[in-house]
Amino acid sequence: MNEYAILLDGLEVSIGLGIHDHERAAPQRVSLNVAMTCRYDMPPADRIDAVVDYDYLREGILALAAGRHIELQETLCDAIAALALAGDERVQEVRVRSMKLDVYPDARVGCEVVRRREAP
Repeated sequence: MNEYAILLDGLEVSIGLGIHDHERAAPQRVSLNVAMTCRYDMPPADRIDAVVDYDYLREGILALAAGRHIELQETLCDAIAALALAGDERVQEVRVRSMKLDVYPDARVGCEVVRRREAP
């Protein structure tokens, strides 16, 4: 097996996220990083159909951000991980990190999850 890490790094979205009244009042900036471990039977040919195309992931995240308000970063990370694993069976593992950018003036706060495809 050949493993590759496909990275979507630093995607900044404006999203309704949080439990506090001020977080419910307006969307906030969140930075998202996603790393997908993909397995291929052989080194992929130099064609997009031979690899996991990350467009579906980016588009899905943007749709998620435009959708409903989400209470917790854990919920957001889990939803993105599920999206990554559902998009292509060659994705074996996904690591998702979210960072709220404007909570504190001197720090970012975030969450990270790792999810693996379950064996059949």
